[in-house]
Amino acid sequence: MSETGNGAVSRTSVGFRSDRGRVLLTLMLTTGLIAIDATILATAVPSVVKELGEFEQFPWLFSVYLLAQAVSVPIYSKLSDMIGRKPIILIGVGLFLLGSVLAVLAWNMTSLIAFRVVQGLGAGAVSPMGMTIIGDLYSVAERAVVQGYIASVWAIASVVGPALGGIFSQFTSWRWIFGVNIPLCLLAGWALLRFYHERVERKPHRIDYAGAGLLTVGLTALILALLEGGNAWAWLSVPSLVSFGIGALALVIFGFVERRAAEPVLDLNILRRPLILTTTALSLGVGALLIGITSFVPTYLENALGVAPLVSGVAVAALTLGWPLSSSLSGRIYLAHGYRTTVVRGCLIALVGAIGLAVSGPWPNPWTVAVVSFVTGFGLGWVAAPSLIAAQASVDWDERGVVTGINVFARSAGSAVGVAVFGAIATNVIAAGHGEHDYATIVAAGTWVFVAVAVAGAATLLAALTMPRGAVDSAAYSPATVVEAER
Repeated sequence: MSETGNGAVSRTSVGFRSDRGRVLLTLMLTTGLIAIDATILATAVPSVVKELGEFEQFPWLFSVYLLAQAVSVPIYSKLSDMIGRKPIILIGVGLFLLGSVLAVLAWNMTSLIAFRVVQGLGAGAVSPMGMTIIGDLYSVAERAVVQGYIASVWAIASVVGPALGGIFSQFTSWRWIFGVNIPLCLLAGWALLRFYHERVERKPHRIDYAGAGLLTVGLTALILALLEGGNAWAWLSVPSLVSFGIGALALVIFGFVERRAAEPVLDLNILRRPLILTTTALSLGVGALLIGITSFVPTYLENALGVAPLVSGVAVAALTLGWPLSSSLSGRIYLAHGYRTTVVRGCLIALVGAIGLAVSGPWPNPWTVAVVSFVTGFGLGWVAAPSLIAAQASVDWDERGVVTGINVFARSAGSAVGVAVFGAIATNVIAAGHGEHDYATIVAAGTWVFVAVAVAGAATLLAALTMPRGAVDSAAYSPATVVEAER
């Protein structure tokens, strides 16, 4: 197993010239697959709709991808703790490649949506496995440097992704936004096979098929209900009630099944640990804050002011630039002052940005929105990575995949719940006003959504305050603490 001590290290042992440099570059490449995909499609939607038609279905391009990614993360994560990270991340890259090839060949919107599901299943393995492998290979002190490399990938993608989407749509074909993934996937797969090696203790396992099936059905039904409620169907409609009912029933049965499973796909006892519960709550908050800005700011600016999509995109891009910038710096902060101090500071900064967005809501201005979005993103960069690293540091190799998966899934769930809540607020305000094309109504709807985002920021801060105090090497963040607590 790939484990490293938690002592302080020299920066020269981490970069591309170190003995793990090629693996780091490989992980940056696999991260780039997901980062580019997250930013490239939005700008190409008009071109996709123009060729394939079925405008009313295009939101599913994003919904089904998020759904497939979210529900598959817990299962991939558990399997990685059983058979190793390498097979799982290779499966993820393979599925992402397959989905991309099929998307290039899509003949209508329905087929493209189906192929986005395949991509989402690939992303569900690639994203958490990259984070888990970093946790395996690098100590806490080393990760303070490594996260700067990973953050740079997201920073580049936030600029390159929308630009490529626009270029392909305007000068060639939107199909190239999926075609560009093909050489990247092939290169990533080759690099993983060539440079990443792990030693896994082979022992017989009992796969929890019943738990995996129930978890998949339950999460799929609930997240689908949250994503599409108020959009594809009314909240109190038959499809909505059936979806919520199936999801709740499947998860209740799942809870009973997991108590008797020899190797549960998701050991619910993990969530009883205060640190894991806290970091999971933080991820939920981060997901809600992200979706509240990235999903509603463009509509707010474009409908209220009539600005071009490029201008509203720049306002949102400020958030995705602030995040990796602060994330690359947060390692120095948590090494010097501890995880809790870093996360609390980040939540305070993000809350200031969210409050600024809410206060400025009645007076829409793209530059004001860009500034407060940057502040919010800068704060979140001090929350997401340090809280994940704290959770990873508190467990051993055979639980690190599950813990990372819980963190990634919680962020997706936070986004899904955020879309539902914020969307319901906006819909109700617009329904009570004069429609989506009325200036005052749109401004009021956007403002109330931003107030709700600020409330989510305050709740995230409260979660941060429950983190244990102490330095990164204190007993509160040691795997030994977990072992003793369970004896």
